[in-house]
Amino acid sequence: MPSSQPPPAPPYRQIAEEIRSWITTGALRPGDRAPSVRQIAQRWGVAIATATRVTAVLRDEGLVESRVGSGTVVTGRGVRAGTAGAVAPAPVAAARRPGVAPPPLNRRNVLRTAIAIADVEGIDAVSMRRLASELGVGPMSLYRHVANKDELVRLMADQAFGEVEPPEPGPPGWRAKLELSAREQWRLCHRHLWLARAVSFTRPSMAPAMMAHTEWVLRALDGLGLSEVTRFHEAVTLHSLVLGFGASLADEAEAEQSTGVTLDGWWRAERPRSEEVLGDGRFPLLAQVPRLTPSDLEELFEYGLARHLDGLAVLVERQAGHGDARP
Repeated sequence: MPSSQPPPAPPYRQIAEEIRSWITTGALRPGDRAPSVRQIAQRWGVAIATATRVTAVLRDEGLVESRVGSGTVVTGRGVRAGTAGAVAPAPVAAARRPGVAPPPLNRRNVLRTAIAIADVEGIDAVSMRRLASELGVGPMSLYRHVANKDELVRLMADQAFGEVEPPEPGPPGWRAKLELSAREQWRLCHRHLWLARAVSFTRPSMAPAMMAHTEWVLRALDGLGLSEVTRFHEAVTLHSLVLGFGASLADEAEAEQSTGVTLDGWWRAERPRSEEVLGDGRFPLLAQVPRLTPSDLEELFEYGLARHLDGLAVLVERQAGHGDARP
């Protein structure tokens, strides 16, 4: 008979429930510093992404909030009366820093704070209200520096791309230059998982730092006999190849954050099912593949980049053989 018991809650929910109990019983008092993401990861032995999800749940419930100079602290909501003297069951620092002034409100600090939130919690966690709370200001004061969230995300993406300046003149040869450009952007996608979702190719942003990368690729392709349209198509395709893999990085990070299960752990759990499906003879070629899916995105990225540039090399060679005949 199938069990009637509900499945256990995911790890981040279980950890959030334990910390919630510390708050509701008064073991953690209003103003006390809540366990940091790193403390959660170390104490419960979970990934940083899972620990981040714990903090997000508690923040969404209004039990903790971020304060400039103090980190994540208990708000005081849900504390049971008469238990304020209890001792926290975890090593949580209770010290506050009331004398620390918030950073000056300017566009630079607005973007720096927004990127910090997105790096930890994802782009959906960035809102004008949340940003104002982190900066210790009213939401309306932010509109003197950014018009709306769309502009905020555009500026965040542009600042992220500005962290890498294309070298001049760069390595010799068009292929080496394109490899360098793609790998630098791939590193940015690792550093900022939200970045792939902040860039549109159908409605591109007039963002100078991003445009500088595109301009650099166009110069790398200049003089090869390719038309302006072909060079532009190549620049856009190269960007989209990188950001497509970047989106997969973000998807996997979100899956691990929401479930607490790593990709390797997920595949171990799925192994009986995959053996059942592949063992009935319907998919003989798939059954011969050692790994049904390439869990190493680095390997897959390098393969995709190499095959893409192989195809471009054929086009460049063809154009060289036709002189001025350009597509």
